[in-house]
Amino acid sequence: MTFGTQTARAQGGAPQAGGPTAKPLIMTVTAFADGSDIPAKYTQAGDQTSPAITWTNTPAGTVTFLLHMHDMEVSRNRSSDDQLHWLVWNIPGTATGLQEGIPMGAQLQNGAYQISASGQMYRGPGAPANGPRHHYTFELFALDTKVDVQPGSDGFETRTNVMKAIQEHILGKAVYMGLFHRPQ
Repeated sequence: MTFGTQTARAQGGAPQAGGPTAKPLIMTVTAFADGSDIPAKYTQAGDQTSPAITWTNTPAGTVTFLLHMHDMEVSRNRSSDDQLHWLVWNIPGTATGLQEGIPMGAQLQNGAYQISASGQMYRGPGAPANGPRHHYTFELFALDTKVDVQPGSDGFETRTNVMKAIQEHILGKAVYMGLFHRPQ
């Protein structure tokens, strides 16, 4: 996948702005390794504490970041739409991460907005114990703009509007994945 002259790759194979010498945007969820199990503390089986997330190699020209966490196994309303666990947008371009335990509320201290299927908050993973572990994908987008979308009452509609607004503004992307299902 290539956008214009973007050729360097971010973690997860996404394009990175800045040409072949640009370093890839890299994201880390400090509570668990990429591709491993998410500790219960960060899930619906625990406290639903949002994990600390850090990133490095911010692309030149980044104005804001967007973080999108979703459950790829859920098919919502018999459609291709999946489960929204956390969407945080307008994170300042100077930020290098999000702290653990982001409080509920539409607007964060840094001016960013958040929403999930459960409201204006982080929604931890909650896959049932009687099925396979679900894949929870964290996507971090570096953007060349501030997103002019306010959180609405419907998290899914807000996500659709935000994701439409970032098209043509993505400078880089990093992906991280965790697994979870409730204990037996």
